[in-house]
Amino acid sequence: MKILIRNLPRTLVENELKELFKVYGDVQSCTLILDKTTGKSKGFGFVEISKVGNAKAAIQALNGKAIDGNKIRVKKAELTNDTQ
Repeated sequence: MKILIRNLPRTLVENELKELFKVYGDVQSCTLILDKTTGKSKGFGFVEISKVGNAKAAIQALNGKAIDGNKIRVKKAELTNDTQ
């Protein structure tokens, strides 16, 4: 299941994001979205966890969690026609 994480601290790096989620299951992919010009984080990213039950547990446990003063928002990533 692909998970969308918003309101991440701009200082967070991809490896830290992966570490946050790997407690809940096997992280198949982890992508922090970066600004093309500056190369810095845009404050959101995606994580994919293979087992749906583990992904749901991660969403429930991490949604609203404070990281460096930011309350992150975690939910199932919705696929649009552009991404299918």
